[in-house]
Amino acid sequence: MPGTQKQPERAENTAPLTPIVDQGLAALPDIRHGFFTRQGGVSTGIYASLNAGHGSRDAYGDVAENRRRIAAHLDAAHLVTVHQIHSPVTVATRAPFIQGAQPRADALVTDRPGLAIGALSADCGPVLLADPQAGIVGAAHSGWRGLAAGILQSVIARMESFGADRARITAVLGPTISVDAYEVGADFREAVLAANPAFEIHLMPGAKPGKWQFDLPAAILATLSQSGIKTPRWIGACTYADSERFYSYRRATHIGEPDYGRLVAAIALEG
Repeated sequence: MPGTQKQPERAENTAPLTPIVDQGLAALPDIRHGFFTRQGGVSTGIYASLNAGHGSRDAYGDVAENRRRIAAHLDAAHLVTVHQIHSPVTVATRAPFIQGAQPRADALVTDRPGLAIGALSADCGPVLLADPQAGIVGAAHSGWRGLAAGILQSVIARMESFGADRARITAVLGPTISVDAYEVGADFREAVLAANPAFEIHLMPGAKPGKWQFDLPAAILATLSQSGIKTPRWIGACTYADSERFYSYRRATHIGEPDYGRLVAAIALEG
């Protein structure tokens, strides 16, 4: 047709995926997981290369291929995520959702082997949970709003509705913005304390007047502990500080990039 331009072919990227693996989760029977970095996909430009978020303005086909690779790495037929909205809502699934019609929620649980569930992030905290004895896994997206609203309590309760026991659940926090990189103003501090006054211990005076540092990883771990999870842990990686491995909404904003990719933390029961 006149005026139709041939689209350039996507360069084939055969670089391996390099997810971070938690040894405690890896030791659990019949559980596969990964905190996937931005390496090993086909996306280009600011999205290079393993962008898992259809909510970005990346090419749809590139994101779909990246998600296919992530699922394959976990020996899963599908990677399932939700439309994240910083809420306390957890949904259960035993099948993929129709793209564009995903539930508006911030955590998923499943008891279906071979189905990978994931939490997308680009500074917020991705939490993977598993009770292999009950055969149930969970994935939660925990920014400060969802955390204050109760997303972690929600996903734990939903896992228990499938027969899990919070005393048996292993919970691990993946790459998250660290306290050193999370400078906030007085308005943010007021909003956090209004949502949950107990978070005051996670807000520290910053180096600049009127600024504060918020320790999101510590707030997440404390909430998990208070919810009955034994020895929850953070893998210790800061999304903002490591541009080679991680996307970061805050870093992209600071350097003036128009958009940002999404990391995914995913977990599956072996089929």
